[in-house]
Amino acid sequence: MTFLTRQVGAELLFCCKYSGAFKGLWNKAFAKVFNTTPDDLDLHVIYDVSHNIAKVEQHVVDGKERTLLVHRKGSTRAFPPHHPLIAVDYQLTGQPVLIGGTMGTCSYVLTGTEQGMTETFGTTCHGAGRALSRAKSRRNLDFQDVLDKLADMGIAIRVASPKLVMEEAPESYKNVTDVVNTCHAAGISKKAIKLRPIAVIKG
Repeated sequence: MTFLTRQVGAELLFCCKYSGAFKGLWNKAFAKVFNTTPDDLDLHVIYDVSHNIAKVEQHVVDGKERTLLVHRKGSTRAFPPHHPLIAVDYQLTGQPVLIGGTMGTCSYVLTGTEQGMTETFGTTCHGAGRALSRAKSRRNLDFQDVLDKLADMGIAIRVASPKLVMEEAPESYKNVTDVVNTCHAAGISKKAIKLRPIAVIKG
């Protein structure tokens, strides 16, 4: 292992710990605002998954098992059924993959496949992907138009900053169904559930 590899690994670990600490702060903020805790309200994490992260994993390369640092940027892990690194609850289905659409379109839950393990190191998309940059979205879209369209679809929104409304508007993203269908057809993940938004919180 080279010095650079160790340095990158240490910095990635720091980022993961930072993310974990932030989730802990979120729980404290929740308790302060609502004067109770998620546990007291019987709110529990159903599933937690990371994306845009690098992990040390075992994969077969040229017929030999090797230890790799797999960096998933714009993607997420999607391990197949019976893989030892996924929880017991998902051993028969494969690892769940949460595919966020947009504020005004559907989202999906996919599962990992054996073909994906072979062809992409157990990796698939983690969202629709942007069609417009954040800056272009702010220039081209109107705040009130976006809110009105969401209201017409019966979708409530709470947002910390008005600019997020344009940046995260449905028009700012690719068609999530096309993206999911492509991954499904390629065999790197499998469609399981389609979801429709009823409320959105941004910020």
